[in-house]
Amino acid sequence: MSERHTVLRSMHDLGLAAWFGGSLMGATGVNGAAARISDNTQRLPTASASWARWTPVNAAAIGAHLIGAVGELVTESPRLLTQRGVGRMSAVKTGLTVAALAITGYSRLLGMRLERAGAQPVAGVTEPQPDTPPAIVGSQRQMKVLQWAVPTVTGALIVVTSFAGEQQKPGQVLRGLLGRAGGVLGGAKGMGTGMLVANGNGRMHRVLAHRH
Repeated sequence: MSERHTVLRSMHDLGLAAWFGGSLMGATGVNGAAARISDNTQRLPTASASWARWTPVNAAAIGAHLIGAVGELVTESPRLLTQRGVGRMSAVKTGLTVAALAITGYSRLLGMRLERAGAQPVAGVTEPQPDTPPAIVGSQRQMKVLQWAVPTVTGALIVVTSFAGEQQKPGQVLRGLLGRAGGVLGGAKGMGTGMLVANGNGRMHRVLAHRH
């Protein structure tokens, strides 16, 4: 059984919670509220200012999550080798983390583009209107998709993390250890049978050749 690593787990979970919650609040709260501003040229600046204030906090949350995730990966490395299913779960979790980082980074680049655009007429942060400059329209269309991609992927990370916690229950650990041991023994048995058949065929050929 793994020892307790409270600090690492707390950094992992709190960082991920802020990453997920901040992105979801931003998509629904910040972007949604900015669209209600009566002056359509102040919608982008208002939302951009809000996202700019959140960015350092979000970066700290992501950093805490990554430190906790790497720390847990190191401390739980024995289970990767001995418990069946843990390696697959870790691979999925790593893939989701890389995807979330990429989407978050690119979304921030788009946000900075919109921030530099200044006071432009828009229907909403991610919705253009007929007189919106074409350069801004392209960024808005991408942001409309990515604003939901971040909470979706980080939400999936939370689900995988919950599954990882289930794998640490005593019954699951024992089952995984037995499953891994059974797989190793089964593979060794299969190799032994294959060698026996090969040797048997070899003898038959030699006997037949001797008879001929």
